[in-house]
Amino acid sequence: MTSLDALTLAVIQAGLQQVCNEMDIAFSRSAFSPVIAEADDRSDGIYDRDTGALIAQGEYGLPVFVGTMQYSTGELIRLIREGKVGAPEPGDIYIVNDPYLGGTHLMDVRFVKPVFVDGALFCWLQNTGHWPDIGGMVPGGFSAHATEVEQEGLRLPPVKLFKRGAMDPEIFSIIASNIRVADQRIGDIKAQAAALMVGESRLSDLLAKYGPETLDAAITEIRARSAERMRAEIRQIPDGTYTSEAFVDSDGVVNEPLRIALSMTKAGDGLTFDFSGSSPPCRGPMNSVVATTYSSVYLAVKHVFPDVPINAGTFAPLTIHRPEGTFLDARYPKPVSGCAAEVSQRIAEAVFLALVQAIPERVTAAPAGTSGNFALGGFDPAKNAPYVMYQITGGGYGGNAAHDGLSNGCSTIGISKTAPVEVMEQYYPVLFRRFALREGSGGAGAHRGGFGVHYEVELLRGEARASFVMDHGRFGPPGVLGGGAGAPNVVRIHRDGETITPLHLSKDQNIAIKAGDRVEVMTPGGGGYGAPATRDPALVARDLRRGYYRDDEAKDLWGSRS
Repeated sequence: MTSLDALTLAVIQAGLQQVCNEMDIAFSRSAFSPVIAEADDRSDGIYDRDTGALIAQGEYGLPVFVGTMQYSTGELIRLIREGKVGAPEPGDIYIVNDPYLGGTHLMDVRFVKPVFVDGALFCWLQNTGHWPDIGGMVPGGFSAHATEVEQEGLRLPPVKLFKRGAMDPEIFSIIASNIRVADQRIGDIKAQAAALMVGESRLSDLLAKYGPETLDAAITEIRARSAERMRAEIRQIPDGTYTSEAFVDSDGVVNEPLRIALSMTKAGDGLTFDFSGSSPPCRGPMNSVVATTYSSVYLAVKHVFPDVPINAGTFAPLTIHRPEGTFLDARYPKPVSGCAAEVSQRIAEAVFLALVQAIPERVTAAPAGTSGNFALGGFDPAKNAPYVMYQITGGGYGGNAAHDGLSNGCSTIGISKTAPVEVMEQYYPVLFRRFALREGSGGAGAHRGGFGVHYEVELLRGEARASFVMDHGRFGPPGVLGGGAGAPNVVRIHRDGETITPLHLSKDQNIAIKAGDRVEVMTPGGGGYGAPATRDPALVARDLRRGYYRDDEAKDLWGSRS
């Protein structure tokens, strides 16, 4: 790499990043579904031709896909080498959503495209988009009571959806025959393919300017530099073993919490993660496939050290023991619909709770840690058409050494945002009666947690079925260093003058609702950081002026400081 000057290396690194960013933007701008077009539940990246290792990932994509897309590209390469999947040709695009091949839940559908230079494979492009429905027991795919993956929807092994640039109509017809509102998915499919084509075009420009040999050399050096930067960050952590635990409310079937037990060891410039003490595989859909488990650790560490450029080298100093025999290493046919959006955040929470013991000045208290997955499927008589609405929401982030936690922040695993209520009301027969901050929901502390959100949505016409896969309904996000826990998640269904709370608090499915019925959700606040008694009285007074707390609430939380 001595032949490449620093300026050229920086330009190539920025160019690779820009390729991914443009794929992200093209995907969202052309997608049909609000969950992609408005909420940005998608990601794009570039991957090594031989191993599938991450070269670059878009800044506007979900961090939870950083490890899963790398893993699934590697699995595709393996299957091609074994002759189980057709070899790539120019213009091909593979589709896959099998969670056991490096995926997440079935709704996260991956497209993979080979990029050739002078007839030779140079790299792979991949993106993931959350489809609003993939079939299965309930509209939206979030089956809270599933006991096998087939109940969650259509599972696709790697197959060529596009062959030499043309979509295979027979494969598309199989997909369309197994999902709801199939005629609308063609818009997302074309958007997903178009994003990869944009990436191929931009990458071809970069290759034409520098040549494949120079780009290969630059990629190798960029990866090595990221690994060294991460090692430098890790060296600042005191050597030792740090333990933590986090809890999933339930698996949706057995109403008992699931334990994530982490033992994290720091030695020299490496971190080792051991989850072997976690709960065994569960009956319900809160099992996590190993690719998601790995990715959850990666994104948690990246949260703490955000300045390290993201590629395969970033995670080279991290060793994760495969958690065999636990619910964090799901094997077929275990259901997994809750792994990407919920269990992944409990894993990240366990990492935060371990690291805050070692470097308290760098780590926050626990964030809300749920994506608030709410799916509503029904038939709109005004449009004479079926629909599947998928809603995600933010929550409070934990306080930290410098300030209070962020309110209504996106989920820990992504950059996804709640689609504007005006857009949702335009697409679906609903009216949001309320959408506001859940004031006072942050855990008390020297720096309190941020606030969750409180919304209430009414069905205007027709009949529908509601399903939820959320978390932190049994336990609020924990505080650290003496801080209090944030308020837990709350779900209520207001129907026929009665208020119903799900038995599993944050999980339920196929709840029948009709016009006039309302669904109410209050998302968790973040955990508090530091002892409440040490909070600056001026900050308590500020919160009182803003109406976040009543006088009696403030006195209960902060005593005489209020």
